[in-house]
Amino acid sequence: MWELAAILFACVAVNHLGLITAIERVARIPLPVINCSKCLTFWVAMAWCFVHGFGFVNMAAISLGLAYAALWLELIMGIIDSLYYRIYEKIITTDATDEASADGNDADKDSAVS
Repeated sequence: MWELAAILFACVAVNHLGLITAIERVARIPLPVINCSKCLTFWVAMAWCFVHGFGFVNMAAISLGLAYAALWLELIMGIIDSLYYRIYEKIITTDATDEASADGNDADKDSAVS
């Protein structure tokens, strides 16, 4: 069953990271079924269950369950992204206030600096 968890993660991650969109740009063809985390998870899980000899009802239940889980995993990945960018902005800033220079004190330009 770890294979199913790996399928879920891989299908969601490949879409979340934008790899399918990049493939669409390079190939210049739309890939609507695999460009959806839920759809890709469903069909890959369905194929995996078929290869491993699961019955139709089990195949459908597992595939639909993983597709539903893909929704939530994608949401969790989005929340992690949002949190990451918020933390990144606090740590790595591009403000002018971070400049380290000797001429930073504009009010005191006439004073002698040694």
